[in-house]
Amino acid sequence: MPPPGDIRHCMEALANVEPVMEQLLTYRFPQGSGNLTGQSFGNLILAALNGVTGSFEEAVAQMSQVLAITGRILPVTSADVQLEAVFENGARVVGESKISSFKKEQDCRIAHVALLPERPAALPAALQAIREADLILMGPGSLYTSVIPNLLVDGIADAVRTSDALKIYICNIMTQDGETEDMTASDHVAALLEHTAPGLLDICLCNNAPVRPELLERYREEDAAPIQIDRKEVEALGVELVSRPVSAVSADGLVRHDPELLAAALSDMDIHSQREYAPFDVNAFEREALYAKRGLIPQIEPRYRYPYFSHIFDGGYSAGYYFYIWAQVLDKDAYEAFRWSGDIFNRKIARAFREKLL
Repeated sequence: MPPPGDIRHCMEALANVEPVMEQLLTYRFPQGSGNLTGQSFGNLILAALNGVTGSFEEAVAQMSQVLAITGRILPVTSADVQLEAVFENGARVVGESKISSFKKEQDCRIAHVALLPERPAALPAALQAIREADLILMGPGSLYTSVIPNLLVDGIADAVRTSDALKIYICNIMTQDGETEDMTASDHVAALLEHTAPGLLDICLCNNAPVRPELLERYREEDAAPIQIDRKEVEALGVELVSRPVSAVSADGLVRHDPELLAAALSDMDIHSQREYAPFDVNAFEREALYAKRGLIPQIEPRYRYPYFSHIFDGGYSAGYYFYIWAQVLDKDAYEAFRWSGDIFNRKIARAFREKLL
């Protein structure tokens, strides 16, 4: 059976179950639990279903039904594989769980990773899903032990590369201790391309929201830091870099991607990538107002600006943000703000904006 951890994480995120079941999925047996120490209960369920059904693909399908999964989760392969990491000094280690500690011992970067056996067969359903996709997202997640291994399965990287879908790599917010210390955004992109081929990615999405100083100190103790955004180096690799404020602090005090902000940024990029210019979209204003309400001012890259406002606004801020501020400064509702601005939009759209956002 393939390592089930990443599949389990997907199920945790997409499951529609009672809180007690959520706790069971994420539960790990503590020290003193004998052979079960450190084991995830969710992984054990998948392993049991793998034995009952006879295949990992069917085990995932059956567990998806039990958890009332939203959408569809597909493993890329059902082969029993292991992950090998080769370091810049030539040292090697086999086993995903061993890579982090081994890297710290070697005190050098990972040169590349490989699957053993190499190029296991991809599941036809996974290849078909990639071919039919309109948007392909890679990440966020551990670069060498979660994201790249999926692309090493036979046919997966080629299917992604040749797809007409918009292909976005969601870069991690922080570097990862024992895996990507001191690596920049371009280092992440370069690693993905070196393991696959040029053309794998269209866009690298990075977080540009600041991390609070007290959190920076906590991460520094773990030898982690915010990933440096080196735009020129990323674009030299043939990949466009887009930066948006997509981070938040989780309940356990860690910096994570904010689901709403991330979804808004991705949806906006997908909309704008489909057309030479973007028609007015109330939902786009809804996303931009989300930024404004949280006190964030997104910098919109030139290709994602609304052309309608190119002659009005400087600096690339979102049109939705400006209208939101206009309504506040003028002490007017959104509808009056639209009319004051020269009746750029018709009343139906202005009314929808007012009703949806303010």
